[in-house]
Amino acid sequence: MPTSATGSCRSSAAPAAHAGFSLLELLIVVAIIGLLVGAVTLSWGTLGNDREIEQEANRLRGVVDVLQEEALMQTRDYGLMFTETGYRFYVYDHGELEWVLPPGDRLLEPHTLAPQLSLTLTLDGRDIPLVPDFDSQDIENPEPQVMLLSSGEVTPFTVEITRRGIEGYFELTAQLDGTVDVAQKGFN
Repeated sequence: MPTSATGSCRSSAAPAAHAGFSLLELLIVVAIIGLLVGAVTLSWGTLGNDREIEQEANRLRGVVDVLQEEALMQTRDYGLMFTETGYRFYVYDHGELEWVLPPGDRLLEPHTLAPQLSLTLTLDGRDIPLVPDFDSQDIENPEPQVMLLSSGEVTPFTVEITRRGIEGYFELTAQLDGTVDVAQKGFN
């Protein structure tokens, strides 16, 4: 083995194989992870989560409960009209003998569901056909499907809140005496 003037030994062996990943390999892995995260995020946004349906059911229940108390305390009759994509409240005007929109009450403003959510209404065991939304028709003389009367009575009804593409749903059921229950159906 040849030696240099300084006394060190030089080896003619092949250089050691480089360890680790190249920049190109790391960029490819990061791009693949980014694509997978993007796909999961998009599918989650399309399907949504069950919590959103539950929130809508609980919101409707809360407003109905509040209106029952208001009806009793103020001797005022309220009406509730549903569409496939939302609902709105009315107040009965005894002077004009017609249902009118409540003036300036933010709680009673028309409510539109989030995209992909829809409602179905059942009265007395029959499914009630609902219009797609309030914008698709001009309502001159509204006839609410559900009434919350000043006597404490409520039109018995069942509303199912569903999401397109998911079998599970939340069901809100109101009894004649004003008892309102929310149940989760069909979710694992």
